[in-house]
Amino acid sequence: MSSEASALRRGWTTGACATAATKAAYHALLTGGEFPDPVAIRLPGGQEPGFALAVERFGGSSATAGVIKDAGDDPDVTHGALVLATVRHGEPGSGVVFRAGAGVGTVTLPGLQLAVGEPAINPVPRRLMRAVVAELAELHGVAGDAIVEIGVEGGEEIAKRTWNGRLGIVGGLSILGTTGVVIPYSCSAWIASIRHGIDVARATRQPHAIAATGDTSERAAQRLYDLPGSALLDMGDFAGATLKHLARNPVPRLTLAGGFAKLSKLAAGHLDLHSARSQVDLDRLAEAARAAGADDALVASIRSANTALHAFQLTRDAGVPLADSVAADALRVVQEQLRGAAVEAEVLVVDREGEVVARAGRLSPVE
Repeated sequence: MSSEASALRRGWTTGACATAATKAAYHALLTGGEFPDPVAIRLPGGQEPGFALAVERFGGSSATAGVIKDAGDDPDVTHGALVLATVRHGEPGSGVVFRAGAGVGTVTLPGLQLAVGEPAINPVPRRLMRAVVAELAELHGVAGDAIVEIGVEGGEEIAKRTWNGRLGIVGGLSILGTTGVVIPYSCSAWIASIRHGIDVARATRQPHAIAATGDTSERAAQRLYDLPGSALLDMGDFAGATLKHLARNPVPRLTLAGGFAKLSKLAAGHLDLHSARSQVDLDRLAEAARAAGADDALVASIRSANTALHAFQLTRDAGVPLADSVAADALRVVQEQLRGAAVEAEVLVVDREGEVVARAGRLSPVE
């Protein structure tokens, strides 16, 4: 990790914030309104951060505490959101029961880690919240039967900027986190969403999925197939992670769509298509253009092109099908990564205007 990256400030997940709020609210419920502030929790990695409370409400039969999420230096859409926990006593023997408050979604499709109808509070945050309830229950000599309702102020609106809708999570955000810590610019959350998307596509028996590098490419593929949201995978730059999960968890048909520059990287064998982690090989494109019929002058122009887009424009103007070569080579890499899985795949190369300019591995019609 670079010194610049290591200097970035880490933050806390929504799951960690919800756990802190739950602990403060349950403490208040058991003590007649005493809210610990700050409130400390123990995370899976052993860290014990303290959280300041932004909300303290005690109503006798219930207590509510709120924590403002600090995502550190990560561009997280939930940074600054108010995470609320309202805790009430539960029925004897019921244990900890979770409910979705305002701004937290509900699971409506199979394939996730939670059953349909459950609040979108992931397993690790649930485990952390159960642990703080058990800790306080033992301290105060009670059974620990509690109803824990988690909400996020404005969460339904924030959720529109996430992939929850495609995953069948309606009504708000998910309460997430496996470590409790947000690492700035981490790839793990995106890759986890890709895997969840594949799992939902399989669980809903989608026969065909689209994995695209961006919105323009996805819209181009959708004009061909018009698939439901649960069949759309937000692959972004993570071609390798997408294909590796599909190799273990196949869907029958896959359309992988992307721009010329991104797919020229995939064609060269790069599985992470981000500009910071892979570069377009203009020499390789020049040789591919030569094999497609480019003369020496055009080959030299491609080698000295400013960008991959420039190379594409040069060959398009000259009538040389370089995009076809990129599509074919990208499909070869896709098939290699699928490792013989029962997935019929195709690759679409899409230009800046959203037009499909090359296609390899055209899928057979659905019967």
